[in-house]
Order: sequence, then C-alpha cells, then structure tokens
Amino acid sequence: MMADIPRPDGPLVLVVEDAEEAFDAIADLLAEAGFQVVGAGNGIDAVDTAVKLLPDVILMDLSLPLMGGCEAARLLKSDVRTRDIPIIAVTGHHDFLAMAREAGCDAFLTKPLSAGALLEEVDRHGRPAAGRRQLARN
Repeated sequence: MMADIPRPDGPLVLVVEDAEEAFDAIADLLAEAGFQVVGAGNGIDAVDTAVKLLPDVILMDLSLPLMGGCEAARLLKSDVRTRDIPIIAVTGHHDFLAMAREAGCDAFLTKPLSAGALLEEVDRHGRPAAGRRQLARN
C-alpha cells in the first residue's frame, strides 16, 4: 500500500487514505487519467509528504489514524510552504464537512466516491496548480 505510481508528466496528487483497498482503487483511477500519485496512510505522514513533495493537489480522507484529516489540513493551510495546495476532503460522514471547511479544505467529496466526481474535482484543482508550478520553475 501507499506505493508511488510514477507518471512524470501529470500533476502530482497526494492521496491520504488509510484503507489499502480504497487507496489502490483511487491511485489506479488517477494514474490511468494521467496523474502522478503518492500516498500517505495517516495525517502525520500526509503533512510530512506534502511538505517534502509539494503536490499539486491533496485528496484527504478525514477519518485517519494518528492525526485526523481536519487537523492535517489545518496544519498544511497554516504553513507558508503548503497553504496554497488545494485540499479535497473525502468523508463518509456528512457531519465532518463543516469541520473540513473550517480546516481550510477547498472541496469536498462524500463516500462512496463516484469515479467521475473524483476525477472532475482532482482535475479542476490539480491541473491549474501543476501549470502554475511549471511556470514558476521556468
């Protein structure tokens, strides 16, 4: 689980999901759509990975071990290095949406995930960010 799926040409998506089967399904879907995918299985690893790799978008499950997704999002949005990275909150608990909004999440998806909705949100937030990063590197 949480293996990197190389796609050197697409936007980089950090998928934060503690359920291996869910991570694998999301990672496969994103990779097939042309995204690079890296993973983290808890909020602490999510923050560390985001600071290190500066992904174009983060897909954040909110129910995570060690540190929840809302707390991880709050930390990322308060850090100058990561505050502009779009975070898409993913949850099966509708009552978490208000907490995710307060934590600074930019978009929200509810489980069970629709492949179309997932790709649309990641594409909407990830591709523009990848373009801005590419321009900054040149």
